[in-house]
Amino acid sequence: MPTAGSETRRPATAVAPGERGAVPVAARVVAKTAAQAAREVLGPLPKDAVPSHATVAVHHDIARVRVHLELDHPSDIGARCAAVRRHVVERVGALVDTEVREVVVHVERLHPGRTQGRA
Repeated sequence: MPTAGSETRRPATAVAPGERGAVPVAARVVAKTAAQAAREVLGPLPKDAVPSHATVAVHHDIARVRVHLELDHPSDIGARCAAVRRHVVERVGALVDTEVREVVVHVERLHPGRTQGRA
């Protein structure tokens, strides 16, 4: 016979796990995930570069993302931005279970690389 404090009670109208509601993900979590995904693609940047950051708008588990980043130059800017877009869509979808319909990449600064032959 169970003691007074050891009983486990379940409500008579318990809802099955598959039918329960969802917990919305905060927009700042999506933004941090998107920024981290961009950093994963870009790799190390010069020490004076500002780390990538993102802003998002989330509506009904659909996100629109703006990623702000700095790139080294010369490089294939278009290809690097496309890689950032793909990776942000993939990582946000996998980690936060949010569909990303749009990724806008803002290149805020180009960092000149060392050119051979310069003094």
